[in-house]
Amino acid sequence: MIYRPLGRTGLKVSVICLGTMTWGRQNTEEEGHAQMDYALGRGVNFFDTAEMYAVPPNASTYGKTEAIIGTWFRKTGNRDRVILASKVAGPGLPWVRGGKAIIDRANIKAAVEGSLKRLQTDYIDLYQLHWPNRGSYSFNQIWGYSPNFDVEGVRDNFLEVLDTLDGLVKEGKIRHAGLSNETAWGTMQWLRLSEEKGLPRMASIQNEYSLLYRLFEPDMHEVAITEDIGLLAWSPLATGMLSGKYLDGKRPAGSRWTLLSGGSARDTEQANKAVRTYMEVAKRHGLDVCQMALAFVNTRPFVTSNIIGATTMDQLKTNIDSIDVQLSPQVLADIDKVRRDFPIPY
Repeated sequence: MIYRPLGRTGLKVSVICLGTMTWGRQNTEEEGHAQMDYALGRGVNFFDTAEMYAVPPNASTYGKTEAIIGTWFRKTGNRDRVILASKVAGPGLPWVRGGKAIIDRANIKAAVEGSLKRLQTDYIDLYQLHWPNRGSYSFNQIWGYSPNFDVEGVRDNFLEVLDTLDGLVKEGKIRHAGLSNETAWGTMQWLRLSEEKGLPRMASIQNEYSLLYRLFEPDMHEVAITEDIGLLAWSPLATGMLSGKYLDGKRPAGSRWTLLSGGSARDTEQANKAVRTYMEVAKRHGLDVCQMALAFVNTRPFVTSNIIGATTMDQLKTNIDSIDVQLSPQVLADIDKVRRDFPIPY
């Protein structure tokens, strides 16, 4: 396994991060425990979860993933071997705190207490803000994203949040803080305010990034490198689309897309063409397409960790094995050509 610094925290996290969001919906507690056992044995020391998981989210699965991690901690005693990341939900989910969940002092305190109880631990290593109160172009909202907000009001909220996080650090309930689904403007505001006020510095930013979704480049790339706030890449296989399993309308039993009531916004003509072309590149170079896609993310200079997810042990093993895959200059050149032909396929 390879390890990289988590911002300026002094922690070193595995380049492969174990994503957990399927546990409690697509995976059972037993399967979640088996995944954690295996990943830890392979040197994966970084697990990522959130209060709103399992996914696709609904009221009945809220918090189930954290609870599964908690029973594993209790059973194995391995809490001190894991750098654990979780998140507080932003606005929009009617079943979270009565539909009044926003990222502010009261909600963060309530969310942390709930997560700690479910996780059966007394601290969270990296506590992340799942998405901004003001909106975001993440979650397939890029095409209609039009920022329109009270700038001073947002800054005041940022200061309240940073002060709240500072209190939680001092209480020992969290160790560090991070962002998720944030923009370049937002990231720089958080960093500036923390420096000016002597408040916790955001260690990382967890945004979507894959061969099919490279909006992190170029602006956030520059921010990540110059400000030591590396990317924790989520959905590096585009919810499994890059495997090719959803081509031609296929919906394998038990797969993520079979649980989406409204279909997937990723299922566009351009995205399907891009997947086919990436599969051709992998075949031409004797590579597994999923490992090629993950290896690409692993080697990006702005990536701190690559959050993999799996519903089967075979998938998990293949995904972790991507850490050993080396991409030749020709493979990278072929990937670049596909990206130019399909720059924003969904």
